Amino acid sequence: MENRKLIISLKKGNEASFKEVYLNYYDKLIHIAKKFDFKVLTPEDFVQETFLRLHAKRELLNEEVLFDKQLFTICKNIIINHVNRENKIISLEPLGIDLVEEISEIGIFEERKEKLDTYINLLPEQQQKIYTLHKLENLSYKEIAAMTDLSEKTIANHIYLASKFIRKKIENH
Repeated sequence: MENRKLIISLKKGNEASFKEVYLNYYDKLIHIAKKFDFKVLTPEDFVQETFLRLHAKRELLNEEVLFDKQLFTICKNIIINHVNRENKIISLEPLGIDLVEEISEIGIFEERKEKLDTYINLLPEQQQKIYTLHKLENLSYKEIAAMTDLSEKTIANHIYLASKFIRKKIENH
């Protein structure tokens, strides 16, 4: 299926297109994930997470950017985020962090994350999309520009405005 038609079909939630993508890209993504050394999860876990994220965030796909590039970027970001988390956890283990304190911190983190999600949802749609891609999905300005057909300067401006808005909301609460 042609790139643009495939992405439009995925954005509409077409199950046949999603199944086609799953069958066509599963082995390629496994091959990419096997290049990394994981302590806890398997390459299959990352590929599964990639398809779950693709399905959940399908409306963010850009018809003007190659689907392969977008899918591989999703997978790469999931892997990089996990490797970074894994490295942080491993470096904290020798410190013997108190489990009760850790659970308490997780509760505080979840509460803050909910507030942040609320503030992000108050942003204009374009800012919301760009802020999420940059701050939560860890995409670079260049990657976002490729996905959205906006200039890096425009991306930077959206992120600046969104960050300013969110900071102001946080300061007022």
